[in-house]
Amino acid sequence: MSGFDFDGAVALVTGAAGDIGAAVCNALRSQGARVVGTDIAVREGAELTPCDVTDRRQVDALCANVADEHGGLDFVIHCAGITRDRVLWKLEDEEWGAVMRVNLDSAFYALRAAAPYLRRSERGSVVLISSINGERGKLGQSNYAASKAGLIGLAKSAARELGRDGARVNVVAPGYIETAMTESLPEAIKEQAIAETVLGRAGSPEDVAGAVSFLCSNSARHITGQVLRVDGGQLMG
Repeated sequence: MSGFDFDGAVALVTGAAGDIGAAVCNALRSQGARVVGTDIAVREGAELTPCDVTDRRQVDALCANVADEHGGLDFVIHCAGITRDRVLWKLEDEEWGAVMRVNLDSAFYALRAAAPYLRRSERGSVVLISSINGERGKLGQSNYAASKAGLIGLAKSAARELGRDGARVNVVAPGYIETAMTESLPEAIKEQAIAETVLGRAGSPEDVAGAVSFLCSNSARHITGQVLRVDGGQLMG
């Protein structure tokens, strides 16, 4: 296998109904992978498998079913995520807990359930979608930033544990990406985020999907435990 040839690879993508998750599914499929996209809210007619990724039993069953149906599981891309933004002294317990369950706990469930299959795969690769706010923090996002920082720690630990079997675990940390989630932000916040970049523009879901494809590919076969920022230079800007 060379480059971005994913023929025969089986990929599981969480949060696949979202803009980034959908772009990742499309990118991997276009490169030959068999992709199972999952989300809690599945529209009628959508090519997605329903799963509440905060439910350990559902995640266990999903990974087992994917592996049984397709003969294995090679890639896991965790895109599921939500926000519940407030300054920390106004943040409710449930707003903290909901973000942790969707953004971080579910990644652990998916990694744990997929680990036996990834360890047997000749090209096992995991990519967790974090955020530059998990590295720098963000006003009004203590829950979100903490969950995204947790993904980085989870990935680095999992990379050490799965590396002995040849499976790789990496993180993509987007900056400001134009999605349905960011569309509702005030214009001033959007303009500030773009001004922070050195490229002077917002990113797209396809930019994130391209980074995911690279990290799953044979071109990244010696890359693990790393954080790849897709932020137009926003964090250094």
